[in-house]
Amino acid sequence: MKGAKPSAEKIALASFFDAMNRPIASVCFCLLRYDILDDRNDDPKRLKRDGEYMAKMNPEHIKALLELINHSPYFELLAMRVCALNIGYSRVEVELSNQHMNPFGAIHGGVYSSIIDTAAYWSAYCEVDEHVGFTSIDVSVNNLSMINSGKIIVEGKSIKVGRSLCVTEAVAKDSGGKLLAQGTSKLMILHGKQSVHDAIKAMGHKELPPKFID
Repeated sequence: MKGAKPSAEKIALASFFDAMNRPIASVCFCLLRYDILDDRNDDPKRLKRDGEYMAKMNPEHIKALLELINHSPYFELLAMRVCALNIGYSRVEVELSNQHMNPFGAIHGGVYSSIIDTAAYWSAYCEVDEHVGFTSIDVSVNNLSMINSGKIIVEGKSIKVGRSLCVTEAVAKDSGGKLLAQGTSKLMILHGKQSVHDAIKAMGHKELPPKFID
């Protein structure tokens, strides 16, 4: 039932299987998904959870955030950029160069892992509160095709954002739409830890505009 909140019993069952780290957990999470953002086309900037509208994303915050994270050391090392963030969505791009190649002249698998992880991670950002952070606890990546030049575009999407865990996914394609890699990620919610405010401190950056606006 679209928009229906799952029962406490179903949530408990999903949490149990997740704790046991069994494959059925991913099935449970998919079954429990209940449209964290319902009717996305109504207002792509407004978060809707449990049938109630929450504050809208502040575009100035997103703009400043992209500037911040794209100048982080590892992002600059791989020359990857987060180019777009929205509710349940992210887009990451990287222009390949010699620094991304393995000894055999093709993209190193670690590049796929990094960009899939990054896109999957940031796809959940707009669906959590301002002072909430999260960390990747499990990333699975399938390297599906080789590439040695050009641009890679990765789109991340959130599957489920819960109180303690998020499940996300990402797909990497070349500029012509050829599928290169696909992966899923499980994120642990951290209250008061590894939030954007911690990134601001670590990078010596000025404070960002508020994340949400009324």
